[in-house]
Parts: sequence; C-alpha cells; structure tokens
Amino acid sequence: MTTSQLAHIIDALAEQDFAIVDAFLDASELHLLRDTLLAHYAAGHFKDAGIGNQVAYQQNKAVRGDQIEWIERGQLPNACHFFFDRIEALSKYLNATCYLGIRSWELHFAMYPPGSFYKRHLDAFQKGNARRISVVCYLNTDWQESYGGQLRLYLPANTHLDVTPIGGRLVCFRSDSLEHEVLPATHERLSITGWLKSEAAILPF
Repeated sequence: MTTSQLAHIIDALAEQDFAIVDAFLDASELHLLRDTLLAHYAAGHFKDAGIGNQVAYQQNKAVRGDQIEWIERGQLPNACHFFFDRIEALSKYLNATCYLGIRSWELHFAMYPPGSFYKRHLDAFQKGNARRISVVCYLNTDWQESYGGQLRLYLPANTHLDVTPIGGRLVCFRSDSLEHEVLPATHERLSITGWLKSEAAILPF
C-alpha cells in the first residue's frame, strides 16, 4: 500500500467520512484472492450472514442475503497474506495520524448471489461497539454498471453516492456514522469485507 494511497484515505475520511481507492489490488492479486474465495465457497466454507451481535444475532433474508466466511491470515495461502499486511499498515497509519486506537480487525469473504441485497444499515452496534472503520475490497472481474450491486452510501442533506463494485477497488468509511446498503445485482458479487476495531477481535466462527 503506497504512502499516497494512505494519505488519500486519511484526507477523505476526515473530509467526508469515506474514501475510495481504485487499483488497491493489481490484476494478479485480484485473481488470486478471487480464486481463493471461489475455492472456499465450492468447498462449503460459507454460511448465510446474519445481523446484530451476541444475543441479538439473527438471520433475516428480507434484510441481508449474502453468504460469508470469516477469514484470518492462517486460513489462506501464503500468497494471499499481502492483503492482511495492507490492512495492518492501514490500521497503523490511522492510529498514527488520527489516534483511533485500532487494536485489531475482522475480515470475511462475502458472496452475494444474484438478486440478493443488504438493506440500509449502520455497521456500529447499539451496545458494546468497537468498530471504527469499515473496509470493503471488491473481487469482481469485468463488472458492468448494468449489473447493479452498488454500495449506496447515505450522505448529508438527504443525498447518496452509489459506488460500483469494480474489482480491485477499496472502500473505507466510518462504521459509526455512515449508513449504507448493498443494491441487488444480476451477477455474483464478491468481496472481502471487514472492520478495523478498537478492541481485540473475537471472530464468530
């Protein structure tokens, strides 16, 4: 991850609560992570995603239709570890420049089958939330605007921004302040999604 990319993320987060970085992954990195995701999916490692946390956790297809697999460095081939290195570099840079107190992160592969979506929501939980920054890195190839699947970010003054899930693109935004949703797509929509947190990560495997 380049210094200019890190600086862009910091400046954009400070100005508008979100940042978009294109070409966060090059073509070979994108295909490596995409192939790894698809292999894990074919092996049956994914499960239906839920909403809420702890006792409030539930699955509701009327709200969220993606399937996920929580991932850590040791679960993926060594060739994929660069992604964790970049997330670590981003966390350290955010701590050094914005004093966010990030101590950990949690990440998952996500696959939205055609027609699925995630209704408008905030990533922060009402109680005990430690999520500071949400991150989404898209693993789609040759994605067309007509396929749908945009990430809709809800902005001030009743406006919104639709972000196309172009492969290799990274989106970061404030977990506690920016409501968002995933619009339905006509093709499988793939990503690595997660949160930079101010407490030790406990993944719900």
